[in-house]
Amino acid sequence: MDTTVRWGVLATGGIAAAFTADLQGLPDAEVVAVASRTPASAKGFAGRFGIPRAYGSWDELAADEDVDVVYVATPHSAHRAAAGLCLEAGRAVLCEKAFTLNAREAGELVALARSRGSFLMEGMWMYCSPLLRRLVELIGDGAIGDIRTVQADFGLEGPFDSGHRLRDPAQGGGALLDLGVYPVSFAQLLLGEPDRIRADALLSPEKVDLNTGMLLGWDSGATALLSCSVTADTPQTAAVTGTAGRIEFPRGFFHPESFVLHRAGRDPEEFTAGRGGGALHGMQYEAAEVMRCLRAGETESPLVPLDGTLAVMRTLDAVRERIGVRYPVDVSPA
Repeated sequence: MDTTVRWGVLATGGIAAAFTADLQGLPDAEVVAVASRTPASAKGFAGRFGIPRAYGSWDELAADEDVDVVYVATPHSAHRAAAGLCLEAGRAVLCEKAFTLNAREAGELVALARSRGSFLMEGMWMYCSPLLRRLVELIGDGAIGDIRTVQADFGLEGPFDSGHRLRDPAQGGGALLDLGVYPVSFAQLLLGEPDRIRADALLSPEKVDLNTGMLLGWDSGATALLSCSVTADTPQTAAVTGTAGRIEFPRGFFHPESFVLHRAGRDPEEFTAGRGGGALHGMQYEAAEVMRCLRAGETESPLVPLDGTLAVMRTLDAVRERIGVRYPVDVSPA
C-alpha cells in the first residue's frame, strides 16, 4: 500500500463530519469518496470537505477500486448491511459503534471479514486514545493494585420526541446502544467480559430504554456500576478503584484530555494529552490505527480486537434481555 491511505465515507451525518474533519488533519490520509442514499446529500458533504467523488448509493462507493477503506457512519441499525456490503466488495471497513444491533449481527460481520481475510474494526475511538492506552499500562503495572470497582456514566438531557430514531425499536433506539456502549466498553477494556450482569431501566412507550443502570460482576471480585440516559445530562465521568489507589476521569471520559491518579501517601498525579494534530474531535487516533494495520497487513487491530467487540455486544444483548428491550432484528431469520 502507498504511504497515503484512501478513505471512503459512507453516510453524511454529524459523526461522519466529525471523523472526516479529523481525518483531514492526518497528512497520510486522503478522503476520496463519500456516499449517501441521496445524491444531494453526498454532493453537499463532498463540497463541504473537498471530496472528489460523491455517490448517491452505497453500492457505488463499495465498488470504487480506488478506496482502500470505508468508514461506515450510518445509524447502527444499518451497520450490518453497510459494512457487509463493503466487505463483500473487498473494502476494508471501520464501522461505528454500537457495532451492530445485536451480537448475532456482529458475529456475522466478523465471520465475513475473517473468511475473506479483510480488515474490520469497530470505531471505538476511546480505545485508541493515548490516555486510555496509558490507563491500561498503569493498571497493568499495578499502579492501583487489583481493580475492585469501575464507575462510568453517559447521559444526555433530551427530550427526544416519539418520531426520533432514539425512540424507534427498529432503529436500535434507546440509551444503551447509543450511549451505554461507552461505559460498558470502558469497563470491559479493563476487566473483560463480565461473569454476571444485572440491569434495570425506565422504558419509553415504544419499549426502548430511556434510562438504564447496570451492575456487572466478575469472579475476581471486581464490580462495575454503569449507567446511560437520554433523559438526563449525567456527569459523563469515570473512575477505576483498586486495592492500592484510584484513577478518576473528568467529564467526557470517552474522549479524555486528562485523568488523575490517586495513591495513599502520594500527591495526586495528573496525566494529560491534547487531541493532537490540529484535529477537532480526537477521532484521528482510531484512523491512524486503521492505517497502521492496513500498512502492516493486519486484518484486526490489537487495540480494538474483534473478539472484544463481540464480547461487548453480548453484554449489551444481556442487558436488553434483563430490561425487556427487544428489536425486530432480534428474531433470527428463518
